[in-house]
Amino acid sequence: MYTRNLVIPALLTVCLFSCVSSKKYKKSQADYIILQGTNTQLTSDLSNCNNDKAELNRQKSSLETDIANLNKQIDLLKQNNTQALKQLEDLSVITSSQAESIKKSMENIGAKDNYIQTLQQQMARKDSLNMALVMNLKGAVGNMNDQDINIKVDKGVVFIDISDKLLFKSGKYEVTDQASTVLGKVAAVLKAQPDIEFMVEGHTDNVPYKGAGGLIDNWDLSAKRATAVVRILQNKYGLDPAKMAAAGRSEYKPIADNSTPEGKATNRRTRIVILPQLDQFFKLLEPKS
Repeated sequence: MYTRNLVIPALLTVCLFSCVSSKKYKKSQADYIILQGTNTQLTSDLSNCNNDKAELNRQKSSLETDIANLNKQIDLLKQNNTQALKQLEDLSVITSSQAESIKKSMENIGAKDNYIQTLQQQMARKDSLNMALVMNLKGAVGNMNDQDINIKVDKGVVFIDISDKLLFKSGKYEVTDQASTVLGKVAAVLKAQPDIEFMVEGHTDNVPYKGAGGLIDNWDLSAKRATAVVRILQNKYGLDPAKMAAAGRSEYKPIADNSTPEGKATNRRTRIVILPQLDQFFKLLEPKS
């Protein structure tokens, strides 16, 4: 009985001690887990801080570069200002004759500027007249095939290209009846502009002329075709012969490749060139009284 009384308290003491130790252990484990989480968070925060520091350093370096560039620009502006001030100081000591010379130079610049503006106005007016002439010509010829008659403006000059199949038979220089009608439409527009001067050019392909009909070569053929058209315009439609000129170009001004039949047909043409009225521009060069 006595022994039992001793054992029971001892067992109670051991159990109580075990319960206390288990609670402490579990609490320690919980504290450890919390500390681990805190450590992980602090480690992440440290990494972020290091990244932010690197970005700030990069921005700092960029700003330092910008500041250096701005300082260079400021130095350059200071140098320019110094040079400008020196030039002004030099100008401040010019003589009265030098000042008068500068004044005259400025007046000459102004006069030349006015002259250039006048020329530009005249050229614009001429371009407008040329475009009006082209529209009138296209309206006059109507719905003719563009391959047979082509009207255009190139570098301020009006060109009327008429295919030779409309004007002449092969190897001939007598104007056909169909061509006379076409020339009549063109003549009506030209006659309405009495100040216009023009040149009629004959063009051939590169096929050598046979020499029939008293003609020697393509030079002769192209010239005869040009004069035949001029005579029609003068004698039948009453255009002023003093405003016309005739020229033979032979085969030496092609506008297409002579290696193909189509190219040869394109090159066989009669061209009416509306001559620019250069006297209007020469008058601008004359000194004003």
